[in-house]
Amino acid sequence: MRAARRALVLLALVLGSGCYSFRAGTGLTGVETIAILPFDNRTTRLELTQDVQDALLRELPSSLGLRLAGEDQADVVVRGAITTYDLVAPNYRASAQGQAAEVLQRQVVLTVSVEILNMRERTVLWSGGSLRAQGEYLEASETEDVGKTEALEALLQQIVDGAQSNW
Repeated sequence: MRAARRALVLLALVLGSGCYSFRAGTGLTGVETIAILPFDNRTTRLELTQDVQDALLRELPSSLGLRLAGEDQADVVVRGAITTYDLVAPNYRASAQGQAAEVLQRQVVLTVSVEILNMRERTVLWSGGSLRAQGEYLEASETEDVGKTEALEALLQQIVDGAQSNW
């Protein structure tokens, strides 16, 4: 019984002395800043470079608990490539013979590859080789931008989840 009390007192002293600390953020010592490079765009949709860049800059730093910095001063750098952008019609209504089918719903399908690099240690912290995100929109009442925004949000979540799984 005495030994158990001593162990508890010792544990309380160690924990109370400040030997342990917790802080929000990446969980990596010294990692406080992030640079997000424009993604290479391997599609015919030139606006995607800016769309992806804007979405990443707006959401990724705060989601990972980091501050934005220039590439030469950042602790981590995000880089990648937009590999595909497709519009598909998963929901349509067949029509009479000789007439075109009526598209009811469309999907934007976006595929990217992403790397997050630790610039101090020159290591890859996380890599998503072929992240696929999709967004849907109603053909009759919404625009492609609705689907694209939804796909970008899903992509951001995949990047955050992947980065945090290793950190």
